[in-house]
Formats: sequence, C-alpha cells, structure tokens
Amino acid sequence: MTPLTVLVADDDPQMLRALRITLMARGYSVVTAVNGAAALNAAIEHKPDLVMLDLGMPELDGLDVIHGIRGWSSVPILVVSGRTGAADKVEALDAGADDYVTKPFVIDEVLARIRALTRRAPTGDSPAVVTMGEVTIDLAARSIVRATASGPEFVRLTPTEWQMLEVLVRNAGTLVTRQTLLKEIWGSEHVTDTGYLRLYVAQLRKKLEPVPSEPRYILTDTEG
Repeated sequence: MTPLTVLVADDDPQMLRALRITLMARGYSVVTAVNGAAALNAAIEHKPDLVMLDLGMPELDGLDVIHGIRGWSSVPILVVSGRTGAADKVEALDAGADDYVTKPFVIDEVLARIRALTRRAPTGDSPAVVTMGEVTIDLAARSIVRATASGPEFVRLTPTEWQMLEVLVRNAGTLVTRQTLLKEIWGSEHVTDTGYLRLYVAQLRKKLEPVPSEPRYILTDTEG
C-alpha cells in the first residue's frame, strides 16, 4: 500500500524536523518546505494527500499559499500556527483551510486531525495548468497568457472572475448549475441573483474566448 504523502511547510527548522520524524515514524511519506513559495511549488510537484501549513512564512504568507493551492486543488489543508487569535483562524478557514491547530500543540491531536482529514479527502485534483486553445491558465500562480502572433499577452481577471473560473475549471466537462456558482461565489443568500452570472460569464468569454459571441469553452446549457 502506497503511504500517504504529507507536505509540511514551516520556516522553523526544529519544528520542520520534529514533524518530519514523527510523521515518517507513523508511516507517512513527508515532503518539506521552508517558505511559502517552496510550499506552493512542492504542492504542484508532489500533489500531497494533505498539507500542513504555518501562516507566518517568508516569501509567501500562508494565506497566499492556501489561495494558490485552492485555485486548482481540494487537498486537505491543516494550518499549524502560532497565531492564536480568532480572527486569524476565521481568515485561514475562509481562505480554504480545512482545520486549524495552534502552537504549541499535542502531537496526538495533530495526528488525529490528519487521520480525520485524509479519511474524507476527495480523490483527484484539477490540473494546475489548463490550456484552452491559445489561452494558458495557471491556476496556482493565478496567471493567464494568450499566445498571439506578436508574442505572449497577459490576461487580467478581477478577483470575482477568478473565483468563477476556478469553479468552472474544477468541474470541467460537467454541468455547473446557476445555483452552485452563485452560492460558491456570492453565498447562499444570492442564489436567485442570476444577473450576476450573466455579467461575469460575458466578461470571462470576452477575455478568454476566441470569438465571445460564439463560445467554445464556457458554454451555457439553454435547456437546463
């Protein structure tokens, strides 16, 4: 049986070493990262089964790493941080973390949370890089490049446009209902506000489709 892979990201070498030894002794395969940028790259390269993440890291803050991973992956993220404030916990969970443990911690509790998160972990992730014709979308880096005759052209999206694109890419090839999009992006209180969708779908088509009036990638089910 292939061991589960855990990515541990922390800028404290002693903490990193202790967690690595402990997890390996419990049968996990461990990948480590000493800063936020390395954590994001390791998540893309190794596609771990779980990410353990400190918030206060150099190069990229832990929250930025969570946002980057959530652009293309639903891997469970367990924050292990010295930040004990309720606002920090709420911010991390709202960004996409699945659980939060404060330092110092009891290792048995952390191991129990890892077991719980990996038991209910979904299978399969969206690819970090998606190509649609001449357009290449890097969900982790949140960058879009269109190949043109005069060279690469960068496409800018608003935060809301990114949210919508991420939902659509994660569900590529399947029908995403209006209610699902509205709930994921604006919350359950806006599930009837279809005007939002028409506006942002039109904007995405304008920016990503070769011919926005004749979409090839962002399609609407007129019968649904």
